Amino acid sequence: MALIKSISGIRGTIGGKPGLTLSPLDVVKFTAAYGTWLINKTGNRKVVIGRDGRISGPIIRDIVVSTLSALGIEVVDLGLSTTPTVEMAVTMENAGGGIILTASHNPKEWNALKLLNAKGEFISGDDGREVLEIAAAENFDFVAVDKLGTVKEDDSFMAKHIDAILALPLVDTEVIEKRKFKIVVDAINSTGAVFVPALLEALGVNAKDITVINSEVHGRFAHNPEPLPENLVELSATVKKLGADLGIAVDPDVDRLCFVCEDGSMFGEEYTLVAVADYVLSKKPGNTVSNMSSTRALKDVTLKHGGEYYPSAVGEVNVVTRMKEVNAVIGGEGNGGIILPELHYGRDALVGIALFLTHLANAQKSIKQLRGTYPDYFISKNKIELEQDVDVKDVFEKIKTKYKSHPVNTEDGLKIEFDNDWVHLRTSNTEPIIRIYAESNFESTANNIALRLMRDIKELK
Repeated sequence: MALIKSISGIRGTIGGKPGLTLSPLDVVKFTAAYGTWLINKTGNRKVVIGRDGRISGPIIRDIVVSTLSALGIEVVDLGLSTTPTVEMAVTMENAGGGIILTASHNPKEWNALKLLNAKGEFISGDDGREVLEIAAAENFDFVAVDKLGTVKEDDSFMAKHIDAILALPLVDTEVIEKRKFKIVVDAINSTGAVFVPALLEALGVNAKDITVINSEVHGRFAHNPEPLPENLVELSATVKKLGADLGIAVDPDVDRLCFVCEDGSMFGEEYTLVAVADYVLSKKPGNTVSNMSSTRALKDVTLKHGGEYYPSAVGEVNVVTRMKEVNAVIGGEGNGGIILPELHYGRDALVGIALFLTHLANAQKSIKQLRGTYPDYFISKNKIELEQDVDVKDVFEKIKTKYKSHPVNTEDGLKIEFDNDWVHLRTSNTEPIIRIYAESNFESTANNIALRLMRDIKELK
């Protein structure tokens, strides 16, 4: 059982007591708080909503719609959709904000309310605190019966999203069509099963050359939905079996993206952003941003093209804020999140696919050969589940003291530099865990650094 309130939204497990899980009562409370905040902040009584394919999606959707309507808010319901599609729909509809019903990469028992502002971007930390204060005080004012809000269902935004991607100068459908790619997609039983094939066909990939596994949108995920190598065994095997050119994996709300090479090996989710940035920067030089848990290969690629690289704290809202500060032409996160400001300020697997396929087609290389053009850094990604009584700040302070002879960054958790290697410790915004990421030129070194810090945490907590 869990209920987590953060800049990533209101996220929790389904089933259990109110206040400890994402119960129906909690959905009402936080939706009402968001709607109240939106009306007070903007005066705009229109909200766009959409959901991924989770089992609990229809129930959460009904509660959210009814609550917003009770506040006198006009709801535009996209139905089954993606996070980036909802983000774009907010501005297209001139709405005051949006709510995405998805727990992203979390397992099937989770769901969440991801909250957007009028720009179709995640609300800021300050705005999020205001929403939580309204929820805690239950300071809601529902409207009279003759002022109830309306609900409009609109499934046209998938096509609008894809059209906007095709209109980008950096997306070349002709070169993609000429390559005649054969592609396997792992849609993880969510909306990627609909949106990714539609995009691929629009890009010029022949429908008969697209194979979708885990294609039924029922939310009973065939494997852990986080697109990590250990969860992509079936995709890897299918790519090899069919002799496909590449495999594509997305998460349930289609804002994270990674690729599988023609031999079944992983392109590496960290290198999704690296490869796409390499292509974008070759056409449009400028600055880049990624969070400080991401590979330093992005910095290498950025410097190669004459730009400057800037790190940010983890969290999409933090990456976007830094991107705006430094006028970055592309940015994102090492978890396979691509943010292209020319389209919108949000992680978008669909635009990532379009840019990557254009890059791959232009390169006249196999995806394995393309991966070989980038530096080999290895990130060891680990996590430790938190017990409720653990004082994380105290643990981090003790680790900081232990490694005081090394450069330490405390902007977001604790990042320690070891010559050319690093380790980043931080609590998750989405799960009750500490994440431990370490990077080195050698896989064994990265693993050993992570294991050393995991031992430190267990000894010092």
